[in-house]
Amino acid sequence: MRCFIAIDVPDEIRAELADLQKELAGCVDIRKGDVKWVEPEGMHLTLKFLGEVPDQQIVDVCKIVETVAKRHDAFDFSVKEVGSFGGRSARVLWVGAGLDCPELLKLQQDLEDEFEQAGWPREGRQFSGHLTLCRIRNVKAGEKLAAAARQYTDYDLGVVQAALICVYESQLEPQGPIYTRLGHYALQED
Repeated sequence: MRCFIAIDVPDEIRAELADLQKELAGCVDIRKGDVKWVEPEGMHLTLKFLGEVPDQQIVDVCKIVETVAKRHDAFDFSVKEVGSFGGRSARVLWVGAGLDCPELLKLQQDLEDEFEQAGWPREGRQFSGHLTLCRIRNVKAGEKLAAAARQYTDYDLGVVQAALICVYESQLEPQGPIYTRLGHYALQED
């Protein structure tokens, strides 16, 4: 099964992000098929994407996440600033999540280290906490949305508490991914 490790965000934040998606979609002239907007209920802060995991290894994955969770305190992180991946023609539009949060970086690095020791490859890119708004399939649409995103550099939804780390299964379906939580592990309270 296809799995990843993530921190959930509250429904209020997801609702605000849905409003932002509508605003961004309405401010640029793009065709419907050029952009795939992420369903708000599927938005989460991904810490580690594992890819295909054999069913018999799911227990091991959950044990690793539980072990890491026990070593970290709960913390707050900011959800702010619209940005993009892909340069002048964006491929992905996102809202930053914990961009300047040392606790988030330490947690993600600890997960990366533990999974590497267990045989999973390290992520090739540097971690950048974000909540994906959309994936862009067309160069022109990417240019328009990247330009629109620059108008939202001061966008600020406030602070979210990270109290749980979740293990998810992701099933890819034509209408979009279906996420099933396989386990959740509490970070330590101060």
